[in-house]
Amino acid sequence: MGEPATAGATRALGFWTCTALIVGNTIGMGIFLMPASLAPFGLNALPAWLITVVGCVLLAMVFSGLARAFPQDDGPYNYTQRAFGSGVSFYVLWCYWVSTWITNATLATGVVGYLSILVPGIQAHGWLTPVTALGLLWLFVLINCMGIKTAAWVQMVTTVLKLVPQAGIIVLGLWVLFAHPAAYTAHVPSKPLAFPDIQGAASTALFAMLGIECAMMPAGKVIDPARTIPRATLVGTVLTAAIYICISIVPMLLIPQGDLSVSNAPFSDLFGRYVGAQYGRWLALFVVISGLGALNGWTLVVGELTQAFAAHGNFPTALGKVNSRGAPARAFVLTGIAASVTLVVSYSPSLADVFTFLIRLVAAANLPLYVACSLGVLVLWKRGRLGALGRRELAWLGASLLAAIYCVWVFVGVGAEPLRWALVLALAGIPFQVWQWVGRRRGVVVQQP
Repeated sequence: MGEPATAGATRALGFWTCTALIVGNTIGMGIFLMPASLAPFGLNALPAWLITVVGCVLLAMVFSGLARAFPQDDGPYNYTQRAFGSGVSFYVLWCYWVSTWITNATLATGVVGYLSILVPGIQAHGWLTPVTALGLLWLFVLINCMGIKTAAWVQMVTTVLKLVPQAGIIVLGLWVLFAHPAAYTAHVPSKPLAFPDIQGAASTALFAMLGIECAMMPAGKVIDPARTIPRATLVGTVLTAAIYICISIVPMLLIPQGDLSVSNAPFSDLFGRYVGAQYGRWLALFVVISGLGALNGWTLVVGELTQAFAAHGNFPTALGKVNSRGAPARAFVLTGIAASVTLVVSYSPSLADVFTFLIRLVAAANLPLYVACSLGVLVLWKRGRLGALGRRELAWLGASLLAAIYCVWVFVGVGAEPLRWALVLALAGIPFQVWQWVGRRRGVVVQQP
């Protein structure tokens, strides 16, 4: 399968591609199925969304500052290693690595939910649902094996197309507001505001914003990373947050809470209720494209992360090798298999139930990375590793402290079951830590920052 990856890997990702990677990975299927997952929380979802958006903007400032301060580092692995050492760095990135291929299983499940609107026969045959999802997973493994430029081109096209349904939802919401204003008060959820429910809703909503760190993951293939990654991270996060705020309230108020909580395609149901089923099917088409774009982007990210693990001696060296197109094909195949197993094991006739559980599990597995990067900035500052502090650096430190507090708060709200599973997944990384230890004992050189 080719030669090992080197530091001289082709840098093919510029500002627009990195921004598309963030927007494309963040706006995937989460927002399109999220109304069903948040429906049981009622109006508690509104303050939860606001807190989530603010928290993610703070995290974007953390990631941007790290990329600016350490432009030669190979993404979060090196950042956390600088602050906490290789042991903590491994477990933080291991949890994130696991969450990425679970994300791919989640995305494939969500895509099939909307695809069934276009092709009703998929749900008519129970076995066809998981088979279709598996086919989509492996389609994007193949695309990414064709090289970074092919994957980047797919990401750009799907990101542009996925903004179409966002615009459609906003236009529909405004039309209903002016043409039928009473519709916004007809189905207001009756559940009262309560702090525990806001916290639980925020931990669920976080899944829809996961991906703001994506520009850092393939840092070795980014053009002028010190400038490109911070700009793309902030622009991508703010753009995504603005879109989410605009569209999150519409289905919550226009669809009865009971119907919304069991919907496999909430926004298609919304269009079907107000402008006709044919428009719901058109929306479903663009939502499917959105989900496919996210599946492509996350496949790219998990492949690059697997390659980085191999380069640092945590995974077998073979996983770091690239094919003739410069793609870590073996890494893509491994993570494709892991995502496939997750999808099959978690399969249920109720796609909404599967999606809700998986998103909370993914959020729990992502949080260690977010906490470590936020606290890592403070640790590096304490050690004098950040140099002279100007106004921008002081704002960065403040954002890091607030981001760490936000992450701990969300951690508490995730719930016991997802946290237990996240702990199990973290413990599963022990054999690979042993692999690294044995490799060092045998004199294998492990790349250091």
